Amino acid sequence: MSEPTASVVSAVSPAPASLSSSGTVVAESATARGRRARVALRGLEILLALFYGIASALPKLIAHPSASEGFDKMGWGGAGMYIIGVLELAGALALLVPVLRSVAAVALGALMVGAFVVQVVVFDGQNAATPLILLVPLALIAWARRGSVTELLWLLRRRA
Repeated sequence: MSEPTASVVSAVSPAPASLSSSGTVVAESATARGRRARVALRGLEILLALFYGIASALPKLIAHPSASEGFDKMGWGGAGMYIIGVLELAGALALLVPVLRSVAAVALGALMVGAFVVQVVVFDGQNAATPLILLVPLALIAWARRGSVTELLWLLRRRA
């Protein structure tokens, strides 16, 4: 294949392509794209687990003054702060367990909907965008890992 033909083929090719050293077009396989997507999704899950476990749950569980002030303003006090912290930590850990990833993403998403409502009602919209921004990757994980729900149900039925 001549070099001009290779550039025409790569321009028409639907899959990402690159030129090999001989000038022929090498199309990327679907399995390579799928593998990269799985790795990226896993990286996103780990990143969110670290965020929820360290940046979000930890200040609540150690009663950091910034977390205490917010929960006192809501009228939930220490008990509410610890409950939300435990829920966030449980969600963070569940994001790391393959069979629980989708359920964890849905549960953390529900927690973010509640956080959005609280931000709007109690704090007059201050930082209300943060829970909404976090909903996007959580929805992606819940959708992409939806097959794990079937696996979880199968495991639960098998134990019953």
